[in-house]
Amino acid sequence: MNINPRSRTWFRLAALYFAIGVVLGVVMGASGDHSLFAVHAHINLLGWVSMALFGLIGTVHPAMNEGRVATAQYWMYNLGVPVMLGALTLRLKGFAAVEPLIGAASILVGCSVLLYAWLVFSRIAITAERLRSTTGESSLS
Repeated sequence: MNINPRSRTWFRLAALYFAIGVVLGVVMGASGDHSLFAVHAHINLLGWVSMALFGLIGTVHPAMNEGRVATAQYWMYNLGVPVMLGALTLRLKGFAAVEPLIGAASILVGCSVLLYAWLVFSRIAITAERLRSTTGESSLS
């Protein structure tokens, strides 16, 4: 199977976040300091799991990665997540002044997720239509 470049990038980023999440988990366990548990959870969910799913869905439905909306979604997510994680880390370590940054980055990630949901609803139908047209299958089946 030929994986499109955007899906490949999602997979690579997912693997990076997975490694970071595991290292953070090991450090927390070894030190007994679990104060960054929320960061660990967000690294694993927003980084490892979500990005791996973005890559898988984009591999099965390549139209998910095409065009300006897909590019905007990609960059919004990949700018918002690390900023949010960094600011959350600082907040959990006592720097209350970063709360607005956590909020702004979270809004950016949230908007990216809404864009992704829109892409799912609008693009997966395109992929299905392309498949039907190449196989000669009726759209009524």
